[in-house]
Amino acid sequence: MKLVVITGCLGFIGSHVTKKCLDLGWKVLGIDNFTYAANEDLVGYFFEKWGDNFDFIRSDIADLKYLPDCDYVINIAAETHVGNSIIDSKDFLKSNINGVQNLLDLIKAKPNNVDSRPILFHFSTDEVYGDIVEGEHYETDHLNPSNPYSASKAAADMLITAWARTYGIEYIIFRPTNNYGEYQYPEKLIPLSVKLLQRDKKIRLHDEGKPVRNWLHAEDTANAVISIINNGKTNEIYNVAGGFEQENRETVKKIIECFHGKEANWLDYVDLGHKREGQDVRYALNDDKLRSLGWKPQKTFNEEIPKLVEFYKNNFRW
Repeated sequence: MKLVVITGCLGFIGSHVTKKCLDLGWKVLGIDNFTYAANEDLVGYFFEKWGDNFDFIRSDIADLKYLPDCDYVINIAAETHVGNSIIDSKDFLKSNINGVQNLLDLIKAKPNNVDSRPILFHFSTDEVYGDIVEGEHYETDHLNPSNPYSASKAAADMLITAWARTYGIEYIIFRPTNNYGEYQYPEKLIPLSVKLLQRDKKIRLHDEGKPVRNWLHAEDTANAVISIINNGKTNEIYNVAGGFEQENRETVKKIIECFHGKEANWLDYVDLGHKREGQDVRYALNDDKLRSLGWKPQKTFNEEIPKLVEFYKNNFRW
């Protein structure tokens, strides 16, 4: 049995990772600050289904004063919306940089005369590499972030490797691509598009919808976390992409088709007149290193998208 602390346990990806760990019989201490994107109902759900294997602390990771003894601190807590970071970056710097520094210092302060200090399993992002027109980014590539969000995540990655070198902190840096699945907050493309269609509003596609993104189901992401932990290696960086990419407008076309039927003209439901500052034209990751551990994605985007559109049609969220 493993003991894990999971920050951001009430968020989209955090909740999937929390469920996976609890399903394995691990004990989980969840930490979340109840930000706007948190699903507060999950606290009761986790307690009801997994009982004594789950406990919870409400806290901002930047203000956390103590970490219990555990095997891993899985840090998923973060501000993640690029558009919000462009409007105001203060919360991004606090959570994504100062919060990570605080976790590193709390781990550093743990005495190791009884047990080894916990390993920091940190969720980064594919965006730290910047965009790439052709080819793929590897874990050894230089970081070249393009906006305040990705810059804050890149800064956290560098703090972790520096604390590892200076203080001997053990870590995993995990860089996933765009995640999708149920219960995602409707600021991300898929749930937001469904919500706009329900409101008879047009979907605003930045840069004519031409930017290319990889898509990975959150359950596949959670399985990747478990594969890495079970492998046991530390001080490693892993990309996870899943191997499926398409232009954003192709994603939206599929959403519109699922919502309105194949006869719908997708151009009637989109607004192509918006440009985003610092827009990356394409993300692409090579995840051969992760696949060498035996992981591979189980979910297929084109099979999942009709189910997701139906889910978000029937599960409104403010």
